Amino acid sequence: MDCRQLTYEARKDWNEIASWLGARKDPDAKVDGIVRDILNNVRARGDEALAEYTRKFDCDTFDAATLRVPADGILAAVDEIPEEDAAILAEAIERIRAFHLNQKEKSWWTTGEDGTVLGQMVRPVDRVGLYVPGGQGGETPLISSLIMNAVPAQVAGVESIAVTSPPRKDGTLNPYILATAGLLGLDEIYLAGSAWAIAALAFGTRTIAPCDVLAGPGNIFVATAKAQLIGQVGIDMVAGPSEIAILADESANPAWLAADMLSQAEHDPLAAAILVTPDAGLAAKVLQELDTRCAALPRCEIAAKSLKDWGAVITVPDMKAGTELVNLLAPEHLELAVADPWGLLGSIRHAGAIFMGHNSPEPVGDYFAGPNHVLPTLRTVRFSSALSVQNFCKKSSVIAASPSYVAEHGAKIARLARLEGLEAHARSVETRFK
Repeated sequence: MDCRQLTYEARKDWNEIASWLGARKDPDAKVDGIVRDILNNVRARGDEALAEYTRKFDCDTFDAATLRVPADGILAAVDEIPEEDAAILAEAIERIRAFHLNQKEKSWWTTGEDGTVLGQMVRPVDRVGLYVPGGQGGETPLISSLIMNAVPAQVAGVESIAVTSPPRKDGTLNPYILATAGLLGLDEIYLAGSAWAIAALAFGTRTIAPCDVLAGPGNIFVATAKAQLIGQVGIDMVAGPSEIAILADESANPAWLAADMLSQAEHDPLAAAILVTPDAGLAAKVLQELDTRCAALPRCEIAAKSLKDWGAVITVPDMKAGTELVNLLAPEHLELAVADPWGLLGSIRHAGAIFMGHNSPEPVGDYFAGPNHVLPTLRTVRFSSALSVQNFCKKSSVIAASPSYVAEHGAKIARLARLEGLEAHARSVETRFK
């Protein structure tokens, strides 16, 4: 297998690895201008612009009158897919919802002896827009993305949720997207894709009401559109290509490790899959397994390019150096494929999701376990977190000062205001106690 073989002994070796991986996030300046034009066009022309882009890129007979999917079509799709698949989707939704219910925050209040009340009020945003990629020509719908984005918004209490996804060539959506929406209780779906869908959700059109927060994965045009809208609407994150790091010891199964690396490599040619281990023999066996298993994959070409450009098997002198390197990599997904993962967990500082032990492959988290699979990439996990209920909430501070509070502290407040040269601030307080 054409996959990098590297050695990491100490921090001095990091610069070379960082330089190599840093090239994954080089922006394409041409995309910025294209997306800016799309945003401006949709803001100015609304549904007509959406229809034009959709005819050009997705369905050449598309008409603006068919932007919204009829609600009865969403419910009917639940019966169109196999009953067994519907049951699996329903169970996944239930498990993911149960996990996110633990994230709910409550408003809180404190009352001082003088009667002053201070607190924080937690409220959901009014309206959320979710983007769901259609997959390859609409035939590989990213149903897990719809679930992972919709559930935390619902748990937060968002009452209005709009979904957009690009239509197939015949102007329809894959029934699995519709059925998943039906199982989630969503009834507002629009046929629009790429940056023009993001623009419509942000600015609104004649048919689509504007949203307060946008979430959902997509290609570089979707990511760029979301990035350009920061400050105008809330977004989940600007995510890059998928990545996994695996820290493994001699107890790991090389076939399982190779399978887990390939599970990320098949996503995208820019996906990164990195094994870190102190066992040189294990490293060699994994390389052999990668070669055999990649050849048998339907998406072999994508996975092979990903491994060639952004895959690596890195040997380290010991597990201490291994954990040091993992923290520097700050991966989206981290598997601790070791005999005692709990013994290492405390030393892991930077990872989006951590998969513990030999029986927790990353796809368990992608689809079913419960934690959100929308995770920071490109080392941004050093300062950010997985998508959660909090992404769809906002917090208001509440201040109810009593007369005795102002009388006791007003002069101090006025003094601080005057130190900043804000006389009107000072007098605003003083008028209440002088």
